[in-house]
Amino acid sequence: MAQDYKASLIPDSLKTDANAVKRFEELHVIVKDIDKAIIKHKYAITILNENGEDYAYYENSYSKLHTLSDISGKLFDADGKLLKTIKKKDIADLSASDGDLISDARVKRFAFYQKNYPYTVEFEDEEELNGIYYLASWHPVANQQFAVQQSRFIVETPLDYQLRYKQLNYPSAKPQIETDKKIIYNWEVKNIKAITYEVLAPSAEEYVTSVFVAPTIFSIAGYKGNMSTWDGLGKFQLSLNKGRNELPDNIKQDIHKIADHLTTKEEKVTALYNYLQQNTRYISIQLGIGGWQPIEAKFVADKKFGDCKALSNYMVSILKEAGITANYVIVSAGTGNKGLWEDFPSRFFFNHVIACVPDTKDTLWLECTSQTTSAGYMGTFTGNRKALMITETGGVVVNTPTYTAETNKQLRKVTATIDEAGNLSADINTHFTGIQQELQHDLLHTATQEQRTKYLNNALSLPTYKVEKITYKETKNRIPAIDEYLSITSNSYASITGKRLFILPNLFNKESKLPTDKPRQYDIVYRSAYKDVDSIFIKIPDGYTLEAMPKDINIANKFGSYNMSYKVTGSNIELIRVYEQTANRFPAKDYDELVKFYDAMFKGDRARIVMVKKEG
Repeated sequence: MAQDYKASLIPDSLKTDANAVKRFEELHVIVKDIDKAIIKHKYAITILNENGEDYAYYENSYSKLHTLSDISGKLFDADGKLLKTIKKKDIADLSASDGDLISDARVKRFAFYQKNYPYTVEFEDEEELNGIYYLASWHPVANQQFAVQQSRFIVETPLDYQLRYKQLNYPSAKPQIETDKKIIYNWEVKNIKAITYEVLAPSAEEYVTSVFVAPTIFSIAGYKGNMSTWDGLGKFQLSLNKGRNELPDNIKQDIHKIADHLTTKEEKVTALYNYLQQNTRYISIQLGIGGWQPIEAKFVADKKFGDCKALSNYMVSILKEAGITANYVIVSAGTGNKGLWEDFPSRFFFNHVIACVPDTKDTLWLECTSQTTSAGYMGTFTGNRKALMITETGGVVVNTPTYTAETNKQLRKVTATIDEAGNLSADINTHFTGIQQELQHDLLHTATQEQRTKYLNNALSLPTYKVEKITYKETKNRIPAIDEYLSITSNSYASITGKRLFILPNLFNKESKLPTDKPRQYDIVYRSAYKDVDSIFIKIPDGYTLEAMPKDINIANKFGSYNMSYKVTGSNIELIRVYEQTANRFPAKDYDELVKFYDAMFKGDRARIVMVKKEG
């Protein structure tokens, strides 16, 4: 039955805070067998303003194991009148490969361009899976400021098919299930209001409705597996990796030349990891079995490149040749990713592979796609989450390293001079460690000159300044460190009014206030721990005496600690600022208290010292 897409039919409550509204969706998964499934997807979205334009864009991929057909798209005006229908020639059909990607997949894309708001787009397609590693998941709420009028998820399976599912924030304890000649699972939501952004909020999976489904017994490209347990999924990955760890003789000779004379396991691992970094580079390879099977170690040795799977497998093979036990580890990478759910084994969690050298006391983790990362460092990309380690017998859930305030430091020492005109010149020495050095690491190794310039122009919270000199020194350890040396000038930094000199001694590290425009809905989450220490020494012109100085501040509460201490001796001003927080979680009701804490820091960070010129 044709849908009525008049924008006037959208309830006002769904338009509030929304850039777009999903009018209708049906995601229909039909499982035929352990290696065959069809996915039919049809949906319509009304775009309310220019911030919702991305939803007028269609994209989906296909490959030999995953075909795509029956693509259709329609554009409707505010009154629900059909304006345009996609023609086959309008759909771009592109290779998924680019400069850093080798893939046998292709991508189909299309976008409607319309500036008269509101308007509605409707898209439909059909996918056929020739081999099942994972099935579709249902996410009716696409993003923040996105409302849903109606969305439905249907999964059909044979009677003897063992489907597993995990519901997140679904209003019912379980889906509606029908059983006759097949099993039909139904999930549906209606009238979900738009979610707005909140600072320090939990991940969306904690408050947005989603359903994940996964097979138990599955088959892809002739490989059969059972993912009812993480051990079973590990056994399947073992079968994919089997026979792909053979190294050529010249590489074996290199390995022994590098490692045999070294004493400790860590020395050997670090040296061989450096060898990997110096002799390979990362290229994403999405070929064959859904991009899950690593390319052979011999290929990497010969071609000097590979993706995360190939390079991690190669690293494990290198370490094995040196007599060191190492494991292939699959993980969900990216800032904010939490890793897997222990109660729901599935392949959809993972997008990356790393290597691990297990030890009862001192396990060493290796990011094999980076030519510059320190051995043992995971950081925000893969640290502090659960992952699946592939052992000789199957899979084991493990925890990657967690970083604390003592490992994530920013220690800054500033030696500055203010002249008679209020102009500032300063030498800034900053020691960054752990997570706090990641930005500087990227600036050193991967950033463009334009990105470096932008960083330098915005790194310091001064009204205007000029960087006269900059140098870096990098120290590679399990907790890497970078020392940044800046020499800057800033005209008219201090204000001069009559005989008074007004100085803001906290030159750089200033907290902002938290928003208070709406009641807090969600818990407060500090995802990382860190510690900042600023030691600032300012020399002012002779002939001034102290007239006013802020009081020292010492705040310690459940959110963290904040300390400011001042000292003025003759023409010398000294400020010590220390802020520390731990990774933690607090209920939404604590937000008002947190706002007061940030208000206190905001005020303290901007407090001024007043010096007055001596008479005579």
